Amino acid sequence: MNKGIFITIEGGEGSGKTTLIERISHTMQQRGKTAVITREPGGIPIAEQIRAVILDRSHTEMDARTEALLYAAARRQHLVEKVMPALEAGKIVICDRFVDSSLAYQGHARGLGMDEVWSINQFAINGLMPHLTIYMDIDPVVGLNRISQSAEREVNRLDLESLAFHEKVREGYRLLLEQYPDRIVKLQAENAAEVVYQEAMAVIDARFASFFAAGGV
Repeated sequence: MNKGIFITIEGGEGSGKTTLIERISHTMQQRGKTAVITREPGGIPIAEQIRAVILDRSHTEMDARTEALLYAAARRQHLVEKVMPALEAGKIVICDRFVDSSLAYQGHARGLGMDEVWSINQFAINGLMPHLTIYMDIDPVVGLNRISQSAEREVNRLDLESLAFHEKVREGYRLLLEQYPDRIVKLQAENAAEVVYQEAMAVIDARFASFFAAGGV
């Protein structure tokens, strides 16, 4: 049984996931807690190499099923090497994207079917799911505009998809929110970053009050 807590941050492109994760991590450090910050696909060398293949802007011919399988493969290695050991050590793991991304992007937006993509990922995650998922909801027009104005963020293959695709991604996330209301909490990502951060911390503190009170790592 895992001794730590597993939090994932989800959302469409430009929703501010990275900014929120950095703020949460800083807060945990101030509290003397060990927070492991990671991302998907990636987080460890093998998964980062798979990430490079998936997001390469020149790989426009990639088949949707190939894409889904690559995400699942990267996810498995990431779990085994990084997430599971951290949870076993009683740490807080905060991950930028997890299985919900595959369900929303490949399952719903690519049209592969959420059930089909879920079956692939069941094999990969072997029952390990987040204790809490924070979903950053944003109008795709706003999110993509943020990306285009950012000098720091490199445009990847998924950013180049049509607006209709990104609207389908948002629709997929909303379906997941309806399906897993106890695990997924929606925040309005178009609000000021400080507001989103305060709301996220309120959710985390309420959900894991006993963990923090017990003096977790």
